[in-house]
Amino acid sequence: MKADERRNSIIEMLMREKKAIKGTTLAESFNVTRQIIVKDIAILRAKGNNIIATPDGYMINDDNSSRVKSVIAVNHNNEDVIKELEIVVKYGGIIEDVIVEHPLYGEIKGILMIKNLNDLNKFKNALKEINAKPLSILTNGVHLHTISADSIENMELIKEELKENGFIL
Repeated sequence: MKADERRNSIIEMLMREKKAIKGTTLAESFNVTRQIIVKDIAILRAKGNNIIATPDGYMINDDNSSRVKSVIAVNHNNEDVIKELEIVVKYGGIIEDVIVEHPLYGEIKGILMIKNLNDLNKFKNALKEINAKPLSILTNGVHLHTISADSIENMELIKEELKENGFIL
């Protein structure tokens, strides 16, 4: 299979699956190395395909304009990371990313795409198993999230509960 054919097939797979696909899974599907897939994804992005890398793999970011989006500034300690995310998911919100402003590197953004309890549990388990620190540790707990919800009402409920818990700045 030629490189262009493989890249077209990657796009088709990502669109068909509607969920993240690991780079290793794509590599196995096309009998190439993961490094080839990384290169293919970079080329596809450069051609204008809206592919994002999440902790669960690559996916097409179908920027559904019917969802209400908001960037919120929050602050909390490491122990409240999961509580914050649970509030968003509880109202059907999607935590799309986390953004911190680093004094040396500028804006650092991590794609999360936590859409439901299953995604949240995977994130929580990974946080525990890897013993990784959240990006907000770089900014003493201050960070931004892009959140989307299916309605203005649900977005307001998310913000209200985050504020009640002292998370919103």
